[in-house]
Amino acid sequence: MRFAFWRIGKEKAVVQRALPKSAPVAGEPIARPASTEAAAKPARASEAGDLDLHVLGSALARRRAWIIIPTVLVFAVSLAAVNVVTPRYKSEARILVDNRENAFLRPNGERDLERTSLDAEAVTSQVQLLLSRDLARQIIKQNKLAERPEFDPVLRGFSPLKSVLALFGIGRDPFTLTPEERVLDSYYERFQAFAVDKSRVIVVEFQSEDPDLAERVANSIADGYLVLQQAARQDQAKSASTWLLGEIDKLRGKVADADSRVEEFRSKSSLFVGNNNIPLSNQQMGELNTQLNNARVLMADSETKARLIREMLQSGKPIEASEVLNSDTIRRFAELRAAVRAQLAEQSSTLLDNHPRIKELKAQVADYDRQLRDEAGKISRSLDNDARLARDRVGELQKSLDQSKKQASSSNSQDVQLRALEREAKAQRDLLEAYLAKYREATARENIEAAPTDGRIISRATVSNTPAYPKKLPIVLIATIATLLLSSGIIITGELLRMSAPGAAVTRAVAATVKRREPAIDPVLEPVIETPEPKFSREPDLTMAPELPPEPAAAPARAVGEPPAVPAALAGEIDEVASRLVEAGPAAHKVTILGTAAAESVTSTALALARLMGQQAKVVVVDLVASSPTLTAASVDPAAPGLAELMQGEATFAQIITKDRQSRVQLVSAGRPGFDRAHLQSPRLTLAIDALLRVYDHVLLDAGSAVDLPAELLTAQAQAVVVPDAAMAQDARRLMVDQLKAVGFAHVTMLSKPCQPSEPMPGPRVVAA
Repeated sequence: MRFAFWRIGKEKAVVQRALPKSAPVAGEPIARPASTEAAAKPARASEAGDLDLHVLGSALARRRAWIIIPTVLVFAVSLAAVNVVTPRYKSEARILVDNRENAFLRPNGERDLERTSLDAEAVTSQVQLLLSRDLARQIIKQNKLAERPEFDPVLRGFSPLKSVLALFGIGRDPFTLTPEERVLDSYYERFQAFAVDKSRVIVVEFQSEDPDLAERVANSIADGYLVLQQAARQDQAKSASTWLLGEIDKLRGKVADADSRVEEFRSKSSLFVGNNNIPLSNQQMGELNTQLNNARVLMADSETKARLIREMLQSGKPIEASEVLNSDTIRRFAELRAAVRAQLAEQSSTLLDNHPRIKELKAQVADYDRQLRDEAGKISRSLDNDARLARDRVGELQKSLDQSKKQASSSNSQDVQLRALEREAKAQRDLLEAYLAKYREATARENIEAAPTDGRIISRATVSNTPAYPKKLPIVLIATIATLLLSSGIIITGELLRMSAPGAAVTRAVAATVKRREPAIDPVLEPVIETPEPKFSREPDLTMAPELPPEPAAAPARAVGEPPAVPAALAGEIDEVASRLVEAGPAAHKVTILGTAAAESVTSTALALARLMGQQAKVVVVDLVASSPTLTAASVDPAAPGLAELMQGEATFAQIITKDRQSRVQLVSAGRPGFDRAHLQSPRLTLAIDALLRVYDHVLLDAGSAVDLPAELLTAQAQAVVVPDAAMAQDARRLMVDQLKAVGFAHVTMLSKPCQPSEPMPGPRVVAA
């Protein structure tokens, strides 16, 4: 038969399961001394760890003299010190940093730009300007601070204490510093400048033993800051005007040279300029081009009109061209013809066509028509002549334009050079004009009244009547409270260091519990208690205990209250195992009782073995199976919590350790009925077993059949006592012993048979009275 906890092979795996949040953390103290009332309500473990506040409070109360005496001494010393120190008075001035330039004082290039507000870096820069050494030297000289002993320690005389401190590097000897360094150190020690959060206001604070001097120096710093800014702007304007003046003189010569080169090259290249700065060649080509276009238009117009008039004459149609109709001759002939036609019409009404008068009038009309056509022909020929003249003019203008184009193309390279010279001259001229404008502005800003600063004083310093240093009440309170906390912290730290050893707190808690739970010996039975003689065997067979047949034995006389004896074979076997384990000492420090028999049989065997060992050593039995009726009946407190409640943080060692009714053996149950066995899988259970191992001589683990228990918990540095089923074969027993050794047990003892729950268990042997 193979047990469940080694079915995975020879690996000693530990099954870890999560515990509720209220369970204590491994490596932390689990129990603390507590009264009966405190034990009923165990303290919950914090997330960071369990701290025994009662122990820390006891340590503080025990060493209260180390807290009270230093605190009282520091209180007295600080109170005396703040009353001896010379007080200082503080005055404060405030400066608003902003752009004070208006539109009339800005340069021309910035008048159209929006002035942005100063950022935090700009305000911080102004604070550094207030802390500058140049301003400090000016304030020191203005207020004659170097003549005051407050700012020059040398004027107060020689100080042996400061000289000794300077030898050890704690301070500086004033006599090794120059007068300026001494005064500057004192000045900066009493001066402070800082910017108010989320604003552009700078606070200037100065402290002094003389309140009037503090007020005067604070205002001097604010005024000196504004004067320093004005002087800086004035120097900037002066340096700019000086530089601009030199550059303007140079530019004037460059501009004159550039203009002369332009004119010289233009005259040499005949690139004269006409109206609107257009070269004459270009202007002439433009005029020729215009004339050419006009001549072409005139030629086309004359040719078209002449052609139309000829076509009208050839077709016999009436001539209705505007040139013909607008002719005075044509108009006069047309009027005469119209008059003759009128007469013809008038005479035709009374005369026949063959009448001489009618014929005459018709002849006149025909003559006028012929004259009109002749006149139209003259006009047509006149237009042809105009077209020929226009054609000849077009030819001449075209020749002139082509000649001008040739001349212009030949002068392109010279024109490019001329334009380059003109650009250079223009650039020099523009730069000269810009420098002249800036020079005029810089000259106007040289006046100090025209140089606005970036700040203004919004609150001047006043004389203070309340000392700013030392702050008596805060200094005394801080020194006293700090000493109180420091001394308390030292005591608590020492106590925690003593408690921080691995398992130390748990061990102390278990030891305290064992001390309280040590059973008292009945004074009636004390004279007759007999210590059994251990049966030692030099080389006992710890692997297999032989099955001894039951031998009849006469029952000895028993004292009053003595339990019935167990069978001699089983009693002798358990007694031999108990003697051997006690003799082994540290080698049998941890003993695991397990087997294939019934759980109550294993528990009965473990309890019997523990009672025999408890006669010579301190022994505890730890139930890892369940709330066994046998163990519950043997306990003086059957309702006590067990390991499951300890893992959940609902109980302490003081509550789970109970006593055996018949011996000095102490008992630890697995938990109250109905507990969750998953809590016995917690690795924190190993910590509890280790704590018991530190206190007891022998710890017996009642593992039952070890179905769901971690192998590491049972096998680590432990010996095994196997309680087999009575019907188990010898081969199976040997195989089980080999398997248990392979799992990790240091030694394995196989009993012949279990101790049945109904059988009386061995206890302390007494003689008859």
